[in-house]
Amino acid sequence: MSLDVVYTISSTATGGGRDGHVKSASGRLDLDTRPPKEMGGSGEGTNPEELFSAGYAACFLGAIHAVARGEKVAVPADTTVSVTVGFGKTDTGFGINAAIAASLPGLDQAAAEALVAKAHELCPYSNATRGNIDVDLTTSV
Repeated sequence: MSLDVVYTISSTATGGGRDGHVKSASGRLDLDTRPPKEMGGSGEGTNPEELFSAGYAACFLGAIHAVARGEKVAVPADTTVSVTVGFGKTDTGFGINAAIAASLPGLDQAAAEALVAKAHELCPYSNATRGNIDVDLTTSV
């Protein structure tokens, strides 16, 4: 895949990874990381899955807006995207899955589903994960 890079950002993890600290080069992200209670940790910091779900949700919502602009469709102001990330053991180690729930109140169901499907093709997170993890996509209006 050829990529014409227009932006780069770097983040650094220190300490014990899941039990440590992450900081972006810009300094806008500066967080302690802790395993969630479900994984035996304190749950008092963020974790890679939480950060991934937040980034995926924001990126996917941006993709919905980009597709809508191209199709001259007005995106309802109260449109939301929630991404739930699951973490667990696999046969060879550990893995994640994702469930994307897009809500576009006021749009016709078929139109909303078409918009979300096109956003799923455009979103960089969706493209990065396609074929690598299970992603469940639902759309409500």
